Amino acid sequence: MKVTLTHIKADIGSLPGHTTVHEDVLNEVKRFLKEQSKGIIWDHFVGYVGDDIQITMVHDNGVNASEVHKLAWDAFKSGTEVAKKLGLYGAGQDLLKDSFSGNIKGMGPGIAEMDITPRRSEPFIVYMMDKTEPGAFNYPIFKMFADPFNTPGLVIDQSMHDGFKFEVWDIQEAKAIMLNAPEEMYDIISLIGTKGRYVIKRVYTKKEHGKLPDENVAVITTDKLSFIAGEYVGKDDPAAIVRIQSGLPASGEAMEAFSHPYLVSGWMRGSFNGPLMPVAMKNSKMTRFDGPPRVVALGFVYKDKKLTGPVDMFDDPAYDNARKLANDITDYIRRMGPFEPHRLPEEDMEYTTLPKVMEKLKGRFVHVDAVEKGVSKNSTGRDSD
Repeated sequence: MKVTLTHIKADIGSLPGHTTVHEDVLNEVKRFLKEQSKGIIWDHFVGYVGDDIQITMVHDNGVNASEVHKLAWDAFKSGTEVAKKLGLYGAGQDLLKDSFSGNIKGMGPGIAEMDITPRRSEPFIVYMMDKTEPGAFNYPIFKMFADPFNTPGLVIDQSMHDGFKFEVWDIQEAKAIMLNAPEEMYDIISLIGTKGRYVIKRVYTKKEHGKLPDENVAVITTDKLSFIAGEYVGKDDPAAIVRIQSGLPASGEAMEAFSHPYLVSGWMRGSFNGPLMPVAMKNSKMTRFDGPPRVVALGFVYKDKKLTGPVDMFDDPAYDNARKLANDITDYIRRMGPFEPHRLPEEDMEYTTLPKVMEKLKGRFVHVDAVEKGVSKNSTGRDSD
């Protein structure tokens, strides 16, 4: 029997700025789901990272199920009303539409979901990021499913030895391509290294090999809020579901991909590069320069319509060095202020105030030849030849 794992997240108000969720708002979302979810989903968990509330659900309605999406939407709307009463900053900011229209896609909240054939034991990890973009998952997902230095199971586990299939999206052109690892590894890297445009959406097993016949084993949210809203509305704060063990990366291999705090785009005003810090959920408050960007990992096991867990996977001193390095990188890169490469390049600043600055200054730009001619004339007292 097919089972659906659905994860939906949204920023519906935070305290005091873009720092953390308010307990009353979180409790309202939990209350709503507890009272309204019967007959729609089997089980769920409500978590958070930074200022984003995250809902993990299990059911048998399939992906894109209107009743499941509406349940999450209504829970976020109910939480938004509490946020508005408290005067929280950005109350309902990720709910870009006035009412639900059958599917949550394109309405603001991020969604990652997959249909699975449950194994005897079905463990998975939900990764939740704040203050960054969907492409922030490119590096760790590639490491998990294609890099034997991170995942030795690719070499020594026969059920993984043939590799995996990567579904990569061009989120600017709304196109997708399926590429195989390890055969097309260099092609995959050539695309996903441009993380602001090409993002890993899903990973599949290969149909002809392994214990899982051509099944979805990882999925990432890919909604770009700025593309939807047509203006800057904050970074997209992506999330991912990654199945583990029994022909897939072990839990330690899936976690190892975050042991190095690599650089991601987002952070303050969605306009800066910074290190991704792996933290426990309780330590995901966004304080320094609205960050630095954080990732939380929650480990679950599904069995017989129930979720066991979660385990807060980064709540472990084994990641203290990664957190220290992230802080050291933060100290270093913050000294650059508004200069690149700390600040994002111009093409990534489309939804900030930069275009308005350029429009204001547009009439004052002149051709450099005219400038050079003027300099030459002023220095010699006559026109240059």
